[in-house]
Amino acid sequence: MLFSESDPEILYEALVARDPAFEGRAYVCVKTTGVFCRLICPARKPKRENCLFFETAAACLEAGFRPCKRCKPLEAVAKADPLVARLVAALEAEPGRRWKESDLTAMGHDPSTVRRAFKRHFGITFLDMARLSRIRNGAATLAQGGRVIDAQLDAGFASGSGFRAAFARILGQSPVRFTGDEPLKADWIETPIGPMIAVADRHALHLLEFFERGILKRELAGLQKTHACGIGVGRLPPAEQIAAELGAFFAGESATFRTPLSPCGSAFTKSVWQALRRIPPGETRSYSQVAVAVGRPSAVRAVARANGANPIAIVIPCHRVIGADGSLTGYGGGLWRKQWLIEHERKLATAEETAAP
Repeated sequence: MLFSESDPEILYEALVARDPAFEGRAYVCVKTTGVFCRLICPARKPKRENCLFFETAAACLEAGFRPCKRCKPLEAVAKADPLVARLVAALEAEPGRRWKESDLTAMGHDPSTVRRAFKRHFGITFLDMARLSRIRNGAATLAQGGRVIDAQLDAGFASGSGFRAAFARILGQSPVRFTGDEPLKADWIETPIGPMIAVADRHALHLLEFFERGILKRELAGLQKTHACGIGVGRLPPAEQIAAELGAFFAGESATFRTPLSPCGSAFTKSVWQALRRIPPGETRSYSQVAVAVGRPSAVRAVARANGANPIAIVIPCHRVIGADGSLTGYGGGLWRKQWLIEHERKLATAEETAAP
């Protein structure tokens, strides 16, 4: 979440003044460079409109920003713990490496000790930090016009059993508990901006989420509670359809999605999601504009909450909502994905206009 204890303007003043009183209380993310810094960073100060402030380094990493090489925000936190400092240095030396618990053991570390130490200092585990590093590298590849490398993936599931095992871990159950009779089924969909999980029954798509998002476990639990049933593994017709439509979308062929949707939400929340779907590809709206569109001009915060609660990424295009000042604001899948999707849709819309008779 964005820093809430102090006004962002106060934090920006602290950044400009390099005020040591704010050291460790907040971090600044610079949208133009993709870097996050300590507020005492000696680097040239960015413009206010290019700054986002977060309470933790983990939040900056999850938003898709990389640590500054001058002020070294991760190292600053790690100095108090030699174990953490060593692993942060190892991660910076090999940012694309797919770390495993066995690697930590081979280095002489107890994985549970490492997990507790990183959670204590960063609010995130070492393996999660490594995964975010791989995803960020994939974003850099995309920015250069390339394809996402395998290191971007949380796990490259070449087999159905691999996916079943990983999905079972998210659900907190053993793979053998999947019966095949579950009315809701989940499947893995590869995309150029990272793997996604689609959950559907035989009639509609209920969830489409990026696999590495921390909220995924809670979303799956909510689905099971709402539908009073378990979630199995497999691809039902709506998931098959959305996979094909996503393929056309990422290939730059079409931004039209016709897969039947059935997201869970209140009447107001669903009205916001419907308004999002009416935003044409290649265009954006502010939260206040969406509030006006649903007939509740004063409900800007409620619109923002509904936008953030969207369980069907891309198809319900919450990425098309930006700040009133034109800033990207937050996005659960990471700001780099939001920027990529907006730019991709603008190119797609331009190509469609050019091709029109």
